[in-house]
Amino acid sequence: MSVPTPAVGRRLDPQSRRWLEQLRSEGLVREAAIRRLHAVLLSEARFEVRRRTAGLAHPSGRDLDELALQAADDALMAILGKLDQFRGDALFTTWARRFAQLEVPGEIRRRLGHTRETPTDGEQWPVERVGDGDDPQDLSEASELARTIGHLIAHDLSSHQREVLIAMAVNDVAAKELAERLDSTPGALYKTLHDARCKLKQRLADRAAEDQHQQERRFARV
Repeated sequence: MSVPTPAVGRRLDPQSRRWLEQLRSEGLVREAAIRRLHAVLLSEARFEVRRRTAGLAHPSGRDLDELALQAADDALMAILGKLDQFRGDALFTTWARRFAQLEVPGEIRRRLGHTRETPTDGEQWPVERVGDGDDPQDLSEASELARTIGHLIAHDLSSHQREVLIAMAVNDVAAKELAERLDSTPGALYKTLHDARCKLKQRLADRAAEDQHQQERRFARV
């Protein structure tokens, strides 16, 4: 299997190289680059939201703006975690805008028509049922996964990671609003959210590997 060549060392256009250098730096330079990138993503998300909701039954302007903001937030977080995957086949901003375009459809499905609070207790983590005809085994596995994720959030994340994850990824609190509430910055919160999701992903992978190992040991005894 071929491994994507990271952008480092490739011949990039000057603009794209500056974006990568600044987003990989630290301190005020990185914060400023994150703010500029978020503005680019928000502009793209707003355009995509307007285009995709033109035929809907007049959702409020505030709902649409909040929807675009969340899509831009999620796109930014995804980009910060995938900087090494930028190949330089297009301008960095062109590549980045695609993330916003991909986030908007899912955000429209999630946001228009409902919001909800979600607990972090593993026993109360919600599992959405698609319908009465769902396969019982699939529902059981989904329920178990939800409980596992809830347990990991409650016990494996730091209190700060947990607060940021629940606020931004579950309750749709805007990064700017949460930053003011926590006396932080949007860039720092995106980093915290990225780290929290990476930790959850790694913990799930570790558990899956351990379950597989135990299953293989059971089969070996048969």
